[in-house]
Amino acid sequence: MSKDFKPFISHTEKLKEFTLGPILMGVFLGILFGASSLYLALKVGMTVSASIPVAVLSITLFKGISKMFGFRHATILENNMVQTTGSAGESIAFGVAVTMPALLILGYDLDVGRIMTVSILGGLLGVLMMIPLRQALIVKEHGKLIYPEGTACAEVLIVGEKGGSSGKIVFGGFFLGLFYKFFNVGLRLWKDVPERAFSFFKGSAVAAEVSPELLGVGYIIGLRTAAIMMAGGVLSSFVLIPMISLFGGALTEPLFPAKTLIRDMEIHDIWRNYVLYIGAGAVAAGGIISLFQSLPTIIHGAKSGLKSVMGSKGSIESKNRTEDDLPFSFVVIGTILMVLGLWFAPALHINLFSALLIVLFGFLFVTVSSRLTGEIGSSSNPISGMTVATLLLTCLVFLAVGWIGPEHRVGALSIAAVVCIAASNGGTTSQDLKTGYLVGATPRLQQWGLLIGALTSAIVIGYSLILLNDASTVYTKKVPDYTVTDMSLLKEKQKVAGVESVKDQNEYFVLQVTEQSNAEMLGVLSPGKYLVDNAGKVTYLVDPGINGSVNKRDDGTSVTKYEAPKARLMSLIIDGILTQKLPWGLVLLGVALAIVLELCGISALPFAVGVYLPISASTPIFVGGLVRWLVERKTKAPESELEADTGPGVLFSSGLIAGGSIAGILLAVTQIMPGVSDALDFSGKMGGMATSDLFATLVFGGAAVILFAVGRKKPKL
Repeated sequence: MSKDFKPFISHTEKLKEFTLGPILMGVFLGILFGASSLYLALKVGMTVSASIPVAVLSITLFKGISKMFGFRHATILENNMVQTTGSAGESIAFGVAVTMPALLILGYDLDVGRIMTVSILGGLLGVLMMIPLRQALIVKEHGKLIYPEGTACAEVLIVGEKGGSSGKIVFGGFFLGLFYKFFNVGLRLWKDVPERAFSFFKGSAVAAEVSPELLGVGYIIGLRTAAIMMAGGVLSSFVLIPMISLFGGALTEPLFPAKTLIRDMEIHDIWRNYVLYIGAGAVAAGGIISLFQSLPTIIHGAKSGLKSVMGSKGSIESKNRTEDDLPFSFVVIGTILMVLGLWFAPALHINLFSALLIVLFGFLFVTVSSRLTGEIGSSSNPISGMTVATLLLTCLVFLAVGWIGPEHRVGALSIAAVVCIAASNGGTTSQDLKTGYLVGATPRLQQWGLLIGALTSAIVIGYSLILLNDASTVYTKKVPDYTVTDMSLLKEKQKVAGVESVKDQNEYFVLQVTEQSNAEMLGVLSPGKYLVDNAGKVTYLVDPGINGSVNKRDDGTSVTKYEAPKARLMSLIIDGILTQKLPWGLVLLGVALAIVLELCGISALPFAVGVYLPISASTPIFVGGLVRWLVERKTKAPESELEADTGPGVLFSSGLIAGGSIAGILLAVTQIMPGVSDALDFSGKMGGMATSDLFATLVFGGAAVILFAVGRKKPKL
């Protein structure tokens, strides 16, 4: 089929493509959407493709610059280079958010060097592994592998070249999301999580995080997936928690893994101590089931990838501009450098065997990810299932050879993280190369753009992750009365950080309590990080912003926490296998739930995520899906892939996600600046409306109505 195919720009035409302006704009938008995707993945464990909104913004921005300054118009190939360079940020952010926060749960600090190393190596590996696969998957399988997001992005670029643009819609959504979030969370003009517990049904509650980014996510994923996710939330909040509260309320001793009586627990405590493990088991089972469902494709893809590599010298020699890939020797040398980088990176705790294991898993899952992306799109690609499989196999190998120490836990996570980022970026890379194939781009230049985009986004993403964690970290003095007798357990001193540092400038020793700590300590202190004074007395619990449990500071100020559901799952797998300490009964309940859903013909993964997350996260996503359903009923639009991916509602939702997420990151900066957050607080001037559940619901409803109105517009690309 590829012999008869003619791209939009012929191989004989030579347009400007790899120029400084598009590369810089792609880097900027990649960092912007990378930060947005990281925020979203930490909140609900998912991201949305950035290629189409980046392409739309590129067309709009270059047209505006051309009119304002009299510069020439950007070519379609330059706009394609922007989306190619800019799309890497989203895929790397997902891989980082799925894995790296597990370090906090395992008792380690987030280290920017470790995160940056993992991000760079994983991002570059994903691009390198895809280069020799382009001929097999993009060219030879043209017409068989659709690559829905890549095809839709090509249509956007082609229509934009002919004079259309929907940039105003994306910008409209961006600024609505930005200002909504600022007024809501920054100025605190209305509640960000309206909630209501039901006294007649003990343990049950309904809540909604009225945020624009979650509304946008729901619209993009559609009603069916959003409803399945909401069903998981309903099961959690109206079945599991009330059931645990009902049957456990009469117990006179704490029920493992909790250390307090169930009757003394709040709803959130029951969720964190019990439902969280059930949800994690369901998420793991759902990911593995989705992986097994794709097994025929995995085997076929791996065979195709090997054949492509074996015959790559003949297949990727430059015949003309649109067939010019980076040489196979570049891939080989790059892979060798990757192995050496992994081996010698001190922060990763990886030996030569582990480095080779990463390359093996990386090639396998990049091939699988690229082929699955071509068949079912990026949003349905089971990257988390591949990561779970990698982590399970790695941990079992480590257990078999006796590598069960603390440094091996970091090593196992590092392997899974690099493979996850590589697989995620491999799928995105294949979408970009498909777009380039359709519009007539030069593959070699695209591949350079992908490498640049992956490198720049990877450098920045670690700082974004640490910023979000530090901004929501709570230093609380509400700790058990405990004195450390063995001072050798303490690490070097550090000061209290963030807003709490205003009242306390003293230095304290650091105590890390893990599942491998001595029994006496674990009997009093929960796993986590503590600050200890010179006399050995535990003074502070340092509760992290990601997967932390303390959502209020000692002065009563509320703090946003990030649940990072997939990262929690990774930590449970590592702890469960290497330390052999896990509440397996709860985990297996989740596994059984996933199996029941699959037997009923319902995808278990979104349901499992709904069980895992608080219902406050699922509710706004469900509302977004409901708005999408209403739009489709009113407009009666054909359900083509192009309209599904590039309709005005989807573009506006992409803007909502980006604007709300970026506002959340900017507001996180104010949380670590003493006094700034309090100065922005205008809740006192709003009176009762600032704490009213009804007022917050009405404001959120207004945002949903605006989304509905935009979604009903006729698409104008």
